Amino acid sequence: MRLWVRMVAIAIVLLLFGSRGIALADDSSQWSGASPPPSLLDKVGVDQRLGNSVPLDVTFKDETGKTVKLGDFFNEDKPVALTLNYFSCPMLCPLVLDSLVNTVKNIDFMVGKQYEIVTVAIDPREGPSDAAKAKEKYLAKYNRPGADQGWHFLTGSEQNIRRLADAVGVRYAYDAKLDQYAHPAVLIVLTPEGKISKYFMGLPSSPTDLKLGLIEASGGKIGSIVDQAVLFCYHYNPVTGKYDFVVMNLIRAGFILTTLILGSFVFYWWRRDHQRSKGEKSMRGVI
Repeated sequence: MRLWVRMVAIAIVLLLFGSRGIALADDSSQWSGASPPPSLLDKVGVDQRLGNSVPLDVTFKDETGKTVKLGDFFNEDKPVALTLNYFSCPMLCPLVLDSLVNTVKNIDFMVGKQYEIVTVAIDPREGPSDAAKAKEKYLAKYNRPGADQGWHFLTGSEQNIRRLADAVGVRYAYDAKLDQYAHPAVLIVLTPEGKISKYFMGLPSSPTDLKLGLIEASGGKIGSIVDQAVLFCYHYNPVTGKYDFVVMNLIRAGFILTTLILGSFVFYWWRRDHQRSKGEKSMRGVI
């Protein structure tokens, strides 16, 4: 029965989506403020480390000033979306976080219910008061109940920030002349166990991409049967950091669905003929 439901869901999805691919976000790197010198940009980028674990024991301060471990925001059910920004950033970070707000507002998962967001400041000079102002600003824009328990803004020491950044492969650099950080725009999706599942590069992020990434990172623990069917039809491309429509999965799904339908008809007619044959034999016995 469950297989039938899954196949019907896939059929519905295929009718709705057809052969459309997921819209791709601009994956070019973007930087804060004035252009940093080329020598600085050489130190900035993302080295994807899919499958690696983040240091769950690393400590930060949350927006209230409380010392927390990164692992405090992970549990057995919820995936985590991680961003590395800084709150005094004059240009890129507001764009990244505004884009993230717009993206999460356009998916039917709720921050704090189906997944968590952790935003870590890369500038060690920033503290809980900076994090609190940023949290107030972006939660007001998101405007969903319960999000204050699901979106966490953290600050920390240079050592601990670097430890997390190194673990996820994010390279950033400080420009003393501009008093700014050059850093990539990237959203990292982590599994409930703290393993790196997906990288989404650039901005804005596609709501569909993020939703599929969260579903896959959760191991199917969040999302409906239809969501799982959509995921079946798409494949994550680590080069682009996007989900691509997979024609072969579409063909397989269509073949399986067709086989099930034909098999059901064959079984139905065989069973009807078998019952009719038994009925005729019973009638002959009575006569």
